[in-house]
Amino acid sequence: MTAPLRLIIFDVDGTLVDSQGDIVASMRHAFYEVGAPVPDRAAIVGIIGLSLDTAMARLAPDLGPAAHDALVEGYKRSYLSLRAQAGAAQSSPLYPGTRDMLETLAARDDLLLGVATGKSRRGLDKLLEGHGLNGMFVTQQVADHHPSKPHPAMLHSALAETGTDPRDAVMIGDTTYDMDMARAAGLRSIGVEWGYHPVADLRADHMLTGWADLPGCLAQMWEVHA
Repeated sequence: MTAPLRLIIFDVDGTLVDSQGDIVASMRHAFYEVGAPVPDRAAIVGIIGLSLDTAMARLAPDLGPAAHDALVEGYKRSYLSLRAQAGAAQSSPLYPGTRDMLETLAARDDLLLGVATGKSRRGLDKLLEGHGLNGMFVTQQVADHHPSKPHPAMLHSALAETGTDPRDAVMIGDTTYDMDMARAAGLRSIGVEWGYHPVADLRADHMLTGWADLPGCLAQMWEVHA
């Protein structure tokens, strides 16, 4: 019997790329612009992965919708400016081994690759272009079209677009939002140890210390659940 196509869905920030420098700087700038108390670095890093409107509400729960909207716009302006100055590849560098890992998996005829990210469509497009990764991911789920993680809508759409059964898909990420989203959608999860949330909080089905561990992890996971 022919083995089914398997779908690997990646988070982006904190999993494929390290973008925290520009995110933290842009968030601080946005809060400074509106005259609100600036969150500390830990708080900002803790919301990476959420959609911007959800992130602002969490960082500034005492402010109203108008202030949250102003924070979102201020953040976007600052982030675009920083990215334009350095270029997407420099402002959000790939973690070591990421390109080789993606190219190796993409060359396999039994796997499909996707992303599910809190980035906007424009932000993801710029990132993929900057790193020369256009065409790598057959399904791309972004914040423009879905509720924020950990709502499972992104994963439901990825499964529908690729015709994949949840048993044949996995979510790889670095935050509790990714892991909770995977559970809500009925997918197994793989956490990475180099991201933005404490490893102990992830409660992932499997953990990676580096991308070199991924092929073995996938083989074990789908052999057990064949």
